[in-house]
Amino acid sequence: MNFGYHKLYIDGKLVDAESKERTAVICPATGEPIAEVAKAGAADAEKALDAAQRGFKYWSKLSLVERTEWMTRLRTAVLENEDLLRLAMIYEMGKTYEGAWEDIEAVVNGLDWYPNAMKNYRDEQIPDYENTHSHKMIHQPAGVAVAYLAWNFPLLNVGFKLGPALAAGCSLIIKPSTLSPLSAYLMGKIMHDINFPAGVVNIISGPASEVANTLTKSKKTNVLTMIGSTQTGLKVIADSTTSIKKFGLELGGNAPFIIFDDADFDTALNLAIGLKFGNSGQICVAANRIFVHKSIHDKFLAAYVKRAQALKLGFGKDAKPDMGPVVTRSDRDRMFELVEDAVSKGATLETGGKIPEGKEKGNWIQPTVLSGATPDMRVFKEEIFGPVAPIFSFETDDEVLELANDTEYGLASYIFTNNHKRVERFTAELDFGEVQVNGVKYSIYLPHGGIKNSGIGHDCSHLALEDYLVKKRVTIAK
Repeated sequence: MNFGYHKLYIDGKLVDAESKERTAVICPATGEPIAEVAKAGAADAEKALDAAQRGFKYWSKLSLVERTEWMTRLRTAVLENEDLLRLAMIYEMGKTYEGAWEDIEAVVNGLDWYPNAMKNYRDEQIPDYENTHSHKMIHQPAGVAVAYLAWNFPLLNVGFKLGPALAAGCSLIIKPSTLSPLSAYLMGKIMHDINFPAGVVNIISGPASEVANTLTKSKKTNVLTMIGSTQTGLKVIADSTTSIKKFGLELGGNAPFIIFDDADFDTALNLAIGLKFGNSGQICVAANRIFVHKSIHDKFLAAYVKRAQALKLGFGKDAKPDMGPVVTRSDRDRMFELVEDAVSKGATLETGGKIPEGKEKGNWIQPTVLSGATPDMRVFKEEIFGPVAPIFSFETDDEVLELANDTEYGLASYIFTNNHKRVERFTAELDFGEVQVNGVKYSIYLPHGGIKNSGIGHDCSHLALEDYLVKKRVTIAK
């Protein structure tokens, strides 16, 4: 399938890059190009900044009712183009067609939910103890926001930023990853086709050395928000110091998935499979390190390996696979390196670790399970971000708590136990922004954010609005 050529979306128009350069979008399942997109550079980034400043002046002055009308119109247009957008995602990054609905849902829910959340975002009244003045804190849109987005959920990441930014009254420049820009560029075309107000949203993708460098360092940028790696987040913060900017950063993860001997075995098993191999393991909240109590370790390992071996690999709308490829050849090769490192240090390769037969083209790797994993291995220290599942054995609560917290990251964590005192202790002492007990739930209304090197601020929920708002104290003498 070929999606043709797609242009930048700047100031309400679809335009070629100043350089006229294009970038091929490569399908990870086949290694073949499936589209071309305009390759933005520094000059295009400057144009987007100027357009966003003009867009902000217009958008921030609209009433919430007027902004909501535009957001509803966009929501309707996205649903009308759902099939095209889902196809674009499966071809640009290997996502399953069923899995691509999650991305569409995030855009649709974000555009629908945040106007109501903004309606409920109240000014804060402050008491005056001497009764000489009245005080309140009011909120106003922060200005031009720049969003850097990871490739793993091309439109979910767009939805997480688009909804709160627009509801808050900000204009937005979206820079999708150069690995999966197609669906975001299609969003630009959709916005162009419905005559969305010019400059309010701008969508450009190109080399970080030109595009991100320009956007991050610009004094026209008021908010920097991103979903990506910790290394990229640190660079964004360092490069931003030309002016004081607000940040909302969702960065790397190294989630512990802890299964105690009193857990509901089937629930833990099902979720350990889904949270490891869904989206080919390319999820920031994936079960990165699976800790299983010694007394049930062998039973769990046997069941887990059997389930991993039964996963169907495939690609395309009609194939209905459980798992697709990883995004690039270098990402696949890194999976091999992680497995080799673990095996060289004593782990056992239980299943996988090879290129599936007949899938030499593209970036395929079998679902992979390692047993006997230990803290000196790279699979313990690094965010795996692929379909490699290391299984660790533990004996005591103290031991597994120390192991779980032994990471620079602090995004998601999961525990499975029916011991209420243990739940109280672990929810208090796990150093992660999210602790999920005996189940997993993510939704637009639930806060999603990390601590330590996993980020600043939150996506989803009313807390996301705070990234796009500034507060002002108003005091009036009586």
